[in-house]
Amino acid sequence: MARTLSSQTLSLADRRIAAAWAADCAEHVLPLFEAEVPDDDRPRDAIVRTRRFASAELAAGEAIRSRFVAGRAARSAVSGAAAAAARAAGQASGVAHMGAHALGAAAYAAYAVALSRPDRPGAREAEISWQLQRLSPEAAAVLRALPAVGVDTSGPLGPGLLSSGAVGEIIRELQAELSTR
Repeated sequence: MARTLSSQTLSLADRRIAAAWAADCAEHVLPLFEAEVPDDDRPRDAIVRTRRFASAELAAGEAIRSRFVAGRAARSAVSGAAAAAARAAGQASGVAHMGAHALGAAAYAAYAVALSRPDRPGAREAEISWQLQRLSPEAAAVLRALPAVGVDTSGPLGPGLLSSGAVGEIIRELQAELSTR
């Protein structure tokens, strides 16, 4: 019997396109983590690996094996902003496994900015705007192919961390914006 892939997986070529954008999103907030935990290079390494995967220098299987490392770095952070920045890097590295993680990377990055700037209304929206400005037409088309958050239960956009709370709300905002592009 043939294995049916989740609609959140995407083709290898599409995951590579989404990974490049996810790496941009995660790297943009990486200083929030590095300022707090300067000796922990796991999130930076995850972003480097994500870029290598995006440029076909790293095979999907090799990238998938190391996708949880950056997410675990969030435990060494003190602030919620630094933890969210580490999670953004972890989500970016997860794109090699499932393309839907690209939206998780962007959402955690925007969440990190919001947590780091509670005194600045609109910080989250400004980060989302920054992310969308760096979105190529190809990446936008790839991300539009993903199911709406909370609809498909067979992947990261199903019930769970990416579909609830602030992160889920941000993904819904991103998907609404993507539908107009």
